Amino acid sequence: MSWLSIVGIGEDGLEGIGSAAKTAIAEADIVFGGARHLALASPVISGVAQPWLSPFSASIEAVLGQRGRKVCVLASGDPFHFGVGATLVRHVDASQMVVYPHPSAFSLAAARLGWPLQDVVTLSLHGRPLDLLRPHLHAGTRILALTSDEKGPAEIAGLLTEAGFGISIVTVLEALGGPRETVRSQVAMGFGLDTIDPLNICAISVVALPGARVLPLTPGLDDSLFEHDGQITKRHVRAMTLSALAPRRGELLWDIGAGSGSVAIEWMLTDQSLKAIAIEADAERAARVARNAAHMGVPDLTVHVGTAPQALAGLEAPHAIFIGGGGSDPGVLDAAMAALRPGGRLVANAVTLELEALLLAHHASHGGSLSRIGVAQADAVGSMTAWRPAMPITQWVWSKP
Repeated sequence: MSWLSIVGIGEDGLEGIGSAAKTAIAEADIVFGGARHLALASPVISGVAQPWLSPFSASIEAVLGQRGRKVCVLASGDPFHFGVGATLVRHVDASQMVVYPHPSAFSLAAARLGWPLQDVVTLSLHGRPLDLLRPHLHAGTRILALTSDEKGPAEIAGLLTEAGFGISIVTVLEALGGPRETVRSQVAMGFGLDTIDPLNICAISVVALPGARVLPLTPGLDDSLFEHDGQITKRHVRAMTLSALAPRRGELLWDIGAGSGSVAIEWMLTDQSLKAIAIEADAERAARVARNAAHMGVPDLTVHVGTAPQALAGLEAPHAIFIGGGGSDPGVLDAAMAALRPGGRLVANAVTLELEALLLAHHASHGGSLSRIGVAQADAVGSMTAWRPAMPITQWVWSKP
């Protein structure tokens, strides 16, 4: 039996919702919501009006604590599109709730602009890093991004300008669906709108200037896109390594001896559901990994400073592991194999003879596949051109039974 109703409400207040949603609000013993939502619904609230608590997790606990009573939660727009419904359903079975969605800010913005929503990138930057925009900055892309407050649009324009997309058009849509609705556009590099409503969504028509920092969609990004001190899995080898790691939705990678973090970063760029932990013993390199992650649009990469295998203790069990540095240290390879989830993949790249010998021994004992990767690039030799080979890589790929 359902005890929880979730009502999406917009700036048009009660006029924009149906009779069933109004009844759910009116019959609730307690109504949770933001101060703005509660004010909009106040004419029909007969029970207790409870503003959200801080931190928000306390509000979720408060809602769950009312199980068995008639509870209503007010949400902005569509509760299951970057909304509170997505959080509550992790704690309450869908059969115990009735949801009354309202057009989301994304739907309203797309309608105002005439943008087919299926062709648009939709992001929530509400309380999240703006760097999440970076992977989507490709010429011709249309982006709708929820912001946190009135400062968000200018910050987005600044990021676009810094990354080489300064002539992109930023349209700020404020208080959509209500009497205060406003739609204004400016070029990112000349952005100067003021008195922006805190309730806004930004529409970005991406235009790339020459030299813009575009992150290609394929693995094997150019080495120059990463800050590094030479400790980086080079582009061609990295592409083959990502192929061997074979990312699948929702998986977690350990990047042991992360160096610049390039493999973990490209793993996360493959799909937004993927997670990674970069384990790096050198604090300066670990800080560099974090900077790279932010600059490449995956600021949620976890950076763990410590020396393997000791640093692996207590970490969430991975679905895949990459060992590119420090793999020859005693116990690292065995600890990684033990930590890997059943069915998980381990990929280890060896440059040194010591690590290569270890990989050969483990291949003999545990199976898997061995590959030799050799890359040569054309380079000047005097007035002529010749192939200059990089150090060959021995790669062991193993799947845990």
